[in-house]
Amino acid sequence: MNSEPANRRIVRAPRGTTLTARSWQTEAPLRMLMNNLDPEVAERPEDLVVYGGRGRAARNWEAFDRIVATLTDMSDAETLLVQSGKPVGVLATHPDAPRVLIANSNLVGKWATQEVFDALERQGLMMFGQMTAGSWTYIGSQGIIGGTFETFVEAGRQHYGGDLSGRWLLTGGLGGMGGAQPLAGVMAGCSVLAVEMRPAAIARRIESGYLDREAADLDEALRLIDEAKASGTAISVGLLGNAAEVYEEILARGDLPDLVTDQTAAHDPLQGYVPAGWTIDEWESRRERDPAGVIAAAKVSMARQVRAMLAFKARGVPVFDYGNNIRQMARDAGVEEAFDFPGFIAAYVRPQFCRGRTQFRWIALSGEAEDIRVSSEALKGVVSDPTFTRWIEMASERIRFQGLPSRSYWMGLADRVAAGLALNRMVAEGVVSAPIVVTRDHISSGSVASPNRESEGMLDGSDPVADWPMLNAMSACSSGATWVSLHHGGGTGIGFSQHAGFACVADGSDAAAAKIARVLGNDSSVAVFRHADAGYPEAVETARAEGLRRPYAEALRG
Repeated sequence: MNSEPANRRIVRAPRGTTLTARSWQTEAPLRMLMNNLDPEVAERPEDLVVYGGRGRAARNWEAFDRIVATLTDMSDAETLLVQSGKPVGVLATHPDAPRVLIANSNLVGKWATQEVFDALERQGLMMFGQMTAGSWTYIGSQGIIGGTFETFVEAGRQHYGGDLSGRWLLTGGLGGMGGAQPLAGVMAGCSVLAVEMRPAAIARRIESGYLDREAADLDEALRLIDEAKASGTAISVGLLGNAAEVYEEILARGDLPDLVTDQTAAHDPLQGYVPAGWTIDEWESRRERDPAGVIAAAKVSMARQVRAMLAFKARGVPVFDYGNNIRQMARDAGVEEAFDFPGFIAAYVRPQFCRGRTQFRWIALSGEAEDIRVSSEALKGVVSDPTFTRWIEMASERIRFQGLPSRSYWMGLADRVAAGLALNRMVAEGVVSAPIVVTRDHISSGSVASPNRESEGMLDGSDPVADWPMLNAMSACSSGATWVSLHHGGGTGIGFSQHAGFACVADGSDAAAAKIARVLGNDSSVAVFRHADAGYPEAVETARAEGLRRPYAEALRG
């Protein structure tokens, strides 16, 4: 362990097949925790911040060190408990139990406010885990690019006959989540103009290959997009500026985009959104001495941006919220009609949720890119989805690895189980050089209650029901996931979401195969149950087709 001061530490996951811990069941969460803080992956690793303003991997460096030391020494019949980024105990369990149980940012309902959370965080009693930051399953911007691609493609199908060529999308934010938008848009066939306040974020996206160009000003940005349209290609352009101001300027010029969204870290008005007219230095200094003033100013700017988005909608441009809760922040600032444009889940993704389709990501613990290459090729013959091969080929060409090599794709229940089992066989047969972690984002159909995002506009009005992510987490535990996490506030902020995640280690053993099949199958099953229970016909049909038991429905049929 590096003994240098925290602000000088560089953390990277071990590579190769030599174990640091006593087995791969504890080596895997250890490496994934460290991978979350790899400089290639994390936004501010020196502060333990992975993405999303202040989404941390551990509460502080002392807690990080204790987690690492504990995982290194644990047996496969023990389970580590982590409370908001701090290890608090080790339980005597059994080999099929999770090795780590994580709970982050969870507050009792009446106290689930940003103000209460901030006070507890200042006292050192909590940390914000975002979604995959505090659950140690973040893989860089690649983690969201598949879902972003799916969203943009579906938007193109609904609004432009399935063809986004010659079209362009306007968005804001190039952080850990927003940074996926430029590449996802280009892969979907449209040009993208992304507005970002931090020069370093633009530079990082260009360096990583997620962004093609930076424009000196709006004139150059629009010229580059026009040139791409004329040549029949797509380009992504980053523009340094404030999204509220740039959106208003584009409106004033009348150079209308074909799609409009936003993925700034608006869910966190203190640390995720720079008020219009402020410099980065001013924003950073005032956050410390006047947090209430920063929050108020940020919400005023968000209101301006949302009003501009509403104006685009009024002029016929398809506009959608990309899950950062900017509509709620604008409503708080007085924009009563903020929710007049939809969120991306309700508009474009829910049919996939009804089919139990969600993200499947796999990470090579060896650190060898070759393990991802050969496993991706092998999965082409396993995954039934005909678009999987095309996606893998595009990803291989365009998506660079950040930290431990990985890939992700959205799959249905049967494909997720088949892919997980295939990866486990590859480990057993030596096709890959070391075990593989199988996981997903927390953005999933049965693992999130978020009335302003994943569960917005449910058919039966059950948007705020938080039982489902809790059932999902308990399902993962009882099915044998290697580690399980239950978080509050990720994506849309404190008070606005509850969500669960898991990870499984494919170590080539028969025991791992059994656990992987249970965990992945049951994870998708909960998703189908959630939507079938809400009355979605497609989910009811999926349950029948997959042979999933639904006692209440069966009783009614009886």
